[in-house]
Amino acid sequence: MDNLEREALSKGFKNIIGVDEAGRGPLAGPVVSAAVVFSPDLLGLGIRDSKKLTAVKRELLSKLIYKSSPCVSVATCWPEEVDEINIHNAALISMRRAVLALSIKPDIVLIDGKFTLKDMDVEQKAVIGGDNKSVTIAAASIIAKTTRDTIMRAYHIIYPAYNFERNKGYPTKEHVAALNLSGPSPIHRRSFSYSGKK
Repeated sequence: MDNLEREALSKGFKNIIGVDEAGRGPLAGPVVSAAVVFSPDLLGLGIRDSKKLTAVKRELLSKLIYKSSPCVSVATCWPEEVDEINIHNAALISMRRAVLALSIKPDIVLIDGKFTLKDMDVEQKAVIGGDNKSVTIAAASIIAKTTRDTIMRAYHIIYPAYNFERNKGYPTKEHVAALNLSGPSPIHRRSFSYSGKK
């Protein structure tokens, strides 16, 4: 899980950043991205791709990542922005915002996926399946996921009809049924399809 970090260190890069996002697929809520600065202290924590961890394990690891990394940042793109610029661009922009929000200037940014970030004067490496190949990208995936889940649990209190506490805005059968019954809430993405309708 640290081969990419070792490679970067061998090339003289010091401040190695991993970045990932959560929330491409939901019908509601923001896209949340996180950037994590690499530290050897992240190794041995059991960090893996957030999708392969239980919610309890993610929450525990999230706390350990904040303690172990020199710097962690989070950024979002809210539903209105997703509708305006599309989900692909929103994900990339939120990742760029997360990197720029770091108090430590990166020497290299490892990005989950096949796209690099625009308007960034820093070395970048896009890594397909990066959350399975880089401990810092995996750490970022955990921070992004736990942060977004917290946001959606808060929205559940405001809009309980959609049960965001359970589905986190993803298009579950229950969520789609609630949409068909009540229509979209203010945090639903209007550009996404609900039950095949725009």
